Amino acid sequence: MKCLVLQAEHCLNLALRDTAAQRSDIAYVSAPEAVDVEVLASIKPEVVIVPPLADPGRCEPAVVYAHANRVEALLEACQTLRIPLVWCVSDAVYEDGAEGPIDEAVVPRPRDTAMRRLVAVGEGVRRYPQHLILRLGPLFGSEGDDAWLSDLVTALMHGETVRAPQDLVLCPTSVTAVARALTGMLLQLASGAGAWGTYHLCGTEPVSVFTFCSVVRTQLETRLEGVGVSMTLGELQALNQHHDTPLRRVLDCRRLLDVFGIHQKSWRVELGLMLDAWCQQHYPDREEADNGSPGTSRGETARA
Repeated sequence: MKCLVLQAEHCLNLALRDTAAQRSDIAYVSAPEAVDVEVLASIKPEVVIVPPLADPGRCEPAVVYAHANRVEALLEACQTLRIPLVWCVSDAVYEDGAEGPIDEAVVPRPRDTAMRRLVAVGEGVRRYPQHLILRLGPLFGSEGDDAWLSDLVTALMHGETVRAPQDLVLCPTSVTAVARALTGMLLQLASGAGAWGTYHLCGTEPVSVFTFCSVVRTQLETRLEGVGVSMTLGELQALNQHHDTPLRRVLDCRRLLDVFGIHQKSWRVELGLMLDAWCQQHYPDREEADNGSPGTSRGETARA
């Protein structure tokens, strides 16, 4: 199965390619910035995937409008060639959140004009069969554009103060978990599942943005100590942006489980794995020393 993914350096694109590298039944290829009917006809993908625009509520309106226009044009091209479109969308379109989990049938009604444009495009996508909208919790990953975790770790390592709202509750979502889930969905759909439509996917355990950043800082500090790196990380500063009641933005993912058998993943587990990999990448010699392998005393062997 050949899938075309826009935005070659987006964290979801990178995660999808990593997932495909471990399999032989699906391939993800990247596309140039401008994708039209001619480009699609030359690549001949079986599916086209658009990664989400991260936190559209905080983007410049021009960026949101440009993204919406690209998706709309891509939808038209996909309709012409009868190629399914998968549009991943940030949960931020639910601008006011909700007291309980938000299911797929709830149409977002943001006050922000630019985000209303995204919702209008989504309604256009939903009118056609054989397209898929995947609303996602805020993505975190260790590499790529909009990866959140990589930027957060970099800021902490540089000693910067990180400001994070403690009254915005959401479900951090591992980009690796999304890549695995989307791969499973596409393979089932290609096998005749016929279950196109709108789905939600996010990590388990709702937390505030401040709490998530605090967990990242604590786990990073623990791992640095474990490999013998002494460093003062940047501090966290709690913000209050919703003074009356904390804003909850939690997606209900039961439909994804019922239709495709895909479970939500614990963001804490996925976060730990990513930080382990980050440590191994940045401090490989110290990792070896910590594990007591022969490579730990490379320098001593050389001196002998």
